[in-house]
Amino acid sequence: MYMTKQITGVMMYYYYVCKRKLWYFYNCVQMERGNENVEIGKLLDENSYMREEKHINIGNVINIDFLRSRGILHEVKKSNNIEEASVWQVKYYLYYLKNHGVEMKAKIDYPLLKQTLEVELEPGDVSVIENDLGNIMEIVKNPIPPILKQSRICKKCAYYDLCFI
Repeated sequence: MYMTKQITGVMMYYYYVCKRKLWYFYNCVQMERGNENVEIGKLLDENSYMREEKHINIGNVINIDFLRSRGILHEVKKSNNIEEASVWQVKYYLYYLKNHGVEMKAKIDYPLLKQTLEVELEPGDVSVIENDLGNIMEIVKNPIPPILKQSRICKKCAYYDLCFI
C-alpha cells in the first residue's frame, strides 16, 4: 500500500482529468482563482444542500462535500462531463476511509442535472487505486510537467493559458 498522506482527492481527480494539471497543482502552480468555471462551481457548492454540514476535511487528504444518510458520503459536481474522474475521486475517498476502519457508500450529486450516481468500492478497485497512487507520485516528482495532451476539455480549464499561450 502506498502512503496516501500526500495525495489528496483533488489530485486523484486531476490524475484522470489531465496529468499536466495534476503536476501544476501539486507543484503549487494555482490558476483556479478568477476562472469562470471554477467560480460557477463554488457558487453551486455554496448554494446547494445548504442544510447539510459541508466540507468535512479528513487528515487534509480527503474533503467530503457532505454526509447525509448514515454511511453515505456525497460529492457535488457541476456536470457529468468528466464523470470517470469524479468516480475515481470518490472511490479514493472510500479507499482512504476503509484503510482507516470506516466502510461507506457514496453518491455523486449533480444538482444542475437533478441526477445522482451511486458509487461503491468494488473488488479490483483497490489495486487500481494503489497503481494510480504510484503513478501520481511519479508524475508529481518529475522536475517538469508532463507533455501537453490536448483534449476536448482544455478550453474550459483554468490552466488553458499556461498550456497554450
